[in-house]
Amino acid sequence: METQQVKTCFTITFTNDQFERAKAYVEDMRKHPNRVYWRGKDGKSDSELIIEQIAHRILSGFYNDSPFQAGKHIKRMESGVTA
Repeated sequence: METQQVKTCFTITFTNDQFERAKAYVEDMRKHPNRVYWRGKDGKSDSELIIEQIAHRILSGFYNDSPFQAGKHIKRMESGVTA
């Protein structure tokens, strides 16, 4: 199977509640250093981990009650295909 890579930049919005939930999630993950969650996260700050968690939930649909709900959080997207 042939694959391609795409680098995409999203501009998202999030609520204080979403921020606090992501912060609590990252704090909980700190108690479990051997979880798969930590792969590729070496050297990242708590702020980076929190924002990554928020973006992951928005893009994965965790905050979406309907298929069109993500548009409420995603304000802009830029993509570029690399070979």
